[in-house]
Amino acid sequence: MKKLIFLLIITIFTSCKTKFNTNENTRERLGVTAEKAMVVSARKEASAIGVEILNKGGNAFDAMVATEMSLAVCYPFAGNLGGGGFMVYRLADGETGALDYREKAPLEASKTMYQDESGAVISEKSKVGAMAVGVPGTIAGMFAVHEKFGSMAVAEILKPVIALAKNGFVVTAKQAETLQRYSEMFVKVNNDSILFSKDFAEGDTIKNLALSNTLQRISENGRKEFYNGTTGKKVIAFLQDYNGIMKMEDLESYEAKWREPINIKYNDLNIISMPPPSSGGIVLGQILKMIENYPIDEYGHNSVKAIQVITEAERRAYADRSFYLGDPDFVEIPVDSLLNEEYAKRRMENFSFSQATPSSQMDYGEISGYESMETTHYSIVDQYGNAIAATTTLNGAYGSKLYIQELGFFLNNEMDDFSAKPGVPNMFGLIGAEANSIAPGKRMLSSMTPTIVEKNDDLWLTLGSPGGSTIITSVLQTILNVEEYKMTMQEAVDAPRFHHQWLPDEILFEPNAFSSNVLESLQNKGYHIDEGESTIIGKVDAIRVLPDGTLEGGADRRGDDVAVGL
Repeated sequence: MKKLIFLLIITIFTSCKTKFNTNENTRERLGVTAEKAMVVSARKEASAIGVEILNKGGNAFDAMVATEMSLAVCYPFAGNLGGGGFMVYRLADGETGALDYREKAPLEASKTMYQDESGAVISEKSKVGAMAVGVPGTIAGMFAVHEKFGSMAVAEILKPVIALAKNGFVVTAKQAETLQRYSEMFVKVNNDSILFSKDFAEGDTIKNLALSNTLQRISENGRKEFYNGTTGKKVIAFLQDYNGIMKMEDLESYEAKWREPINIKYNDLNIISMPPPSSGGIVLGQILKMIENYPIDEYGHNSVKAIQVITEAERRAYADRSFYLGDPDFVEIPVDSLLNEEYAKRRMENFSFSQATPSSQMDYGEISGYESMETTHYSIVDQYGNAIAATTTLNGAYGSKLYIQELGFFLNNEMDDFSAKPGVPNMFGLIGAEANSIAPGKRMLSSMTPTIVEKNDDLWLTLGSPGGSTIITSVLQTILNVEEYKMTMQEAVDAPRFHHQWLPDEILFEPNAFSSNVLESLQNKGYHIDEGESTIIGKVDAIRVLPDGTLEGGADRRGDDVAVGL
């Protein structure tokens, strides 16, 4: 415990460290730095427990299990046992891979399950309550990771996590505000008060004894505890009490899948990102290929011309996303064609700096041959040279809002990430087509974009973000900030962001972060501007390998995110 306190003190005192950059004659703000290893996540408790596992000799994958399960305890907004996610890894020897532990549609799901007799979409049905819940993949994902790469016993990894749930975590100001905002809905959806519907204030401690007991059973019994043991049976009984369609067969048949990552070349970078059923890697790759021939570094960071080029590339890539992408186990996805350089050039042929390209005139591209704001991401680099980028979610804030009091966790509402009806937007405004329609056992399309970047064949960055449809553009702009605009990791993460997703046809800007001259100039060119009062575009957590081999963390200022180093 003393060692953890010391690490957190070091984190606080180094988070605002500055360093003089003699090349640019400016002061640059570095994030937390560390010599050996680092974890960056949405909560200091999770980052510290991840580093504790590394300090005991564990590797990045042991720390991943500890960090993910810690987030389920202290960040129930998105951390979870009842959701799913994606992970991209790079081993010290350069081997890369990806793990898909995305949720799946129950076997009794159907294409029109969220439509009424006239074919109209009943939107709330896919967002709240038992019918919104997809088959959870998080526990399967953690055990798949551990089986392939783990070096410590699961019981040892989960020990500090179980203690965190039992002893409690301290509520932050932002967390208190969020819990208060959803308190009434928790009671309404669950037909009763729950642990998290109480009136918590900043500084209060939340102890989750039910979750500590669940984690203890998983620690003792392994993966089977969740998928065909006591915990799994309680999950199904709970859902059936709330008129859900999930059955034990759904849990018993669930498997996490190892997949080949998407590889994208950009300048001297090799970008390794998540393949379908995440749209992240492909859309990120498309945007990068569309902008690569434009000198955006010369245009200047967040200048009118840079925003135009990036926006128009985003517009075209998201149009393609809506039509072509879905679960690769169910639909053919033309990955090579979508990431082809000639195709990227053709997509930008009708772009002009003089005027915006209206989305009403922009369909998906002719080729030859969705996701929540309330996701969370964490990045890890260990002392052995291994790196992971992992993004996990319940979809909406606290998922379906259904909370299993006896087990201590929320269930997801991932079914809303399917196209309830082709052409009808989901809760994040994303339009889907037949490729992402509902089918039994199918994985819903995602925007999660866990990403690792190599520079000159060496590990350089690991990053990702929550943010729904803005995840991809948050990751994109963070990479560009470091590569094109030579920012530190912390500066790159903190820099103002903007977003366009084809439909609705507007550029979303973080409020009070862009000059009125820039916004006015874009409006004069026909761009529709949305500068929401409290809009947050992503919460990027990232790690950069510095030239001397030390690590710099970028923990997003927009949340309670913290980097802890070893």
